[in-house]
Amino acid sequence: MYLKRPAGGLAFCLFYLASCFTNKYVLSVLKFTYPTLFQGWQTLVGGLLLHVSWKLGWVEISLCSRSEILSWLPASVIFVGIIYAGSRALSRLPIPVFLTIHNAAEVITCGFQKFVQKEQISHLKVCSVLFLLVAAVCLPLCDTQFDPNGYLWALIHLICVGAYKVFHKLWKPNSLSDLDQQYINYVFSVVLLASASHPAGDLFSALDFPFLYFYRFHSSCCASGLLGFFLMLHTVKLKSSTTLGQYAAWSFLAKKKQKTLHGRVYGMQFQNRTGDMEWMISRTT
Repeated sequence: MYLKRPAGGLAFCLFYLASCFTNKYVLSVLKFTYPTLFQGWQTLVGGLLLHVSWKLGWVEISLCSRSEILSWLPASVIFVGIIYAGSRALSRLPIPVFLTIHNAAEVITCGFQKFVQKEQISHLKVCSVLFLLVAAVCLPLCDTQFDPNGYLWALIHLICVGAYKVFHKLWKPNSLSDLDQQYINYVFSVVLLASASHPAGDLFSALDFPFLYFYRFHSSCCASGLLGFFLMLHTVKLKSSTTLGQYAAWSFLAKKKQKTLHGRVYGMQFQNRTGDMEWMISRTT
């Protein structure tokens, strides 16, 4: 038992780092900025692998109630917004900047708990959330390479992440497991993104992509799909096998390493302390 948790946590960190860097490589280095296709591909791979794993008995999925599936569809719509806006933002912003804004979604969750649900929030958590908000607000003011479109998509991503968390708190049925929810998200995302690829102009614009027939593009896309699936799988397993505090610790470690490695790989000097604040928030939830 003591060996399983570190192994699961380390695997989670490994897939988190690899997935984030692979996505950044495809979006910013190769500049494949067609989110309906890229995210559609990732969700297609994830959905197929999850379906195969289900049929082989490796994971348990029980989609027995149509009413509960339909009740989860609003969350799936928000999920599409998360991955679409996240892809747009990550293609324009450095990883540490993107993660800092992503972490600020906790402001929405905390505000909902305090002002709507009237829950008692500790002063430590309130202060930590305010620090996250200040950090996210100050970023564009201090960014010498300010990209308004990048920050706009990051803001949309932040709102969608916060809305997803709020919906999850309000959602009443509890018979759908995390894997059930993710399976629905995958299926819905593939259908919606595939339908939107032509109206968005991505379908035919991608034909002019300069690396379309290069092996590094193909291998990177395959890696992004596989890594995204394994990251999702290890996230679900880690959440189910550890306490909230332990999961927060592993998540904190993964994001901290991500920011550190990004500075080394891309030659950036980006000092960010919001990871520590996120850890404090998770501990006080």
